[in-house]
Amino acid sequence: MKPRFPARQRGVAVVTALLLTTLAVSIVASLFWQQQVQVRSMENQRLHFQTRWILRGGLDLVRLILRQDLMDNRMVTRADGIWATPLAETRLDQFVERERIEGETFDASISGQTYDAQSRYNLANLAIVGGAGGINRAQLAVFTRLLQNLQLNPALAQVVATQVARSEGAGLLAQSGPPQPNVLPVQAGNGQPMKMLRPEDLLSVAGFDQKAIEKLREFVVVLPQAQTPINVNTAPAELLGALAPGMATAEGQALLAARKRTPYMNKQAFEAQMTSLGKTLQPDVEVDTRSDYFLVLSRVKLDRAELMSWSLVHRAQNGTQIVWIREI
Repeated sequence: MKPRFPARQRGVAVVTALLLTTLAVSIVASLFWQQQVQVRSMENQRLHFQTRWILRGGLDLVRLILRQDLMDNRMVTRADGIWATPLAETRLDQFVERERIEGETFDASISGQTYDAQSRYNLANLAIVGGAGGINRAQLAVFTRLLQNLQLNPALAQVVATQVARSEGAGLLAQSGPPQPNVLPVQAGNGQPMKMLRPEDLLSVAGFDQKAIEKLREFVVVLPQAQTPINVNTAPAELLGALAPGMATAEGQALLAARKRTPYMNKQAFEAQMTSLGKTLQPDVEVDTRSDYFLVLSRVKLDRAELMSWSLVHRAQNGTQIVWIREI
């Protein structure tokens, strides 16, 4: 008698066929998914490079404007100069090469603003570079008064100055020769701390928190060059009021009001205005009426990509150059 299994065999065949079909569909779907991921990755890379291309183009425009400003005003950098005019969000769709799809919305824009970096206090000024190094007493006094004007703990100035000086090698070599009156020696510490590169690095200093950083952010900067003068034509009242002993924000407001009427054309004009307030600028506190360093805040939007960055531009007689670009 023959066994009767044809129905069962047909059922197994159907199930096997369904499983194979499901497996094939899964493999094909996986391949399509991987391809989609690769396409999206390539698209993201393209947007990544294009946003940086747009950023570089914007910075080149800033360099051109700063160069022209130097040619027009070699002795004075004013807060109301054309370089300080904010760039409102400007659409760039027509300038970006891209395959257009019917009905697609595509956005490309750039905006930004340029700030005078020398309108802020350069933390690098706190250190004496060379020899045994140390802290610049006059600059320490300015930074202390700035913290007071901002209602921050003035004792933090000494701690910051010590760390900045040590990062420049102060305390690693023995003091040679007679002591210098404007140099405050620094005791050797445990190793050499890393150099400060941005105001946020103050978080590594005991006593500073995020709230203090936010309050100080618009008043300090870290420039690659030490002992850079403060531009009295662009500095805020809080910093102007920290330039000499016995001054405060009120005197800074008076100096600011005077420059709104007539910009300071040279250092002597500023010193004369201080004299009218009964104050004297200390010899080791460097000020100027022009600037060489500028900060540029940029924002580039391209389709779904967005890039925000700070850039430092150095302007000199022989041209302008980008010192660094930092994404935020």
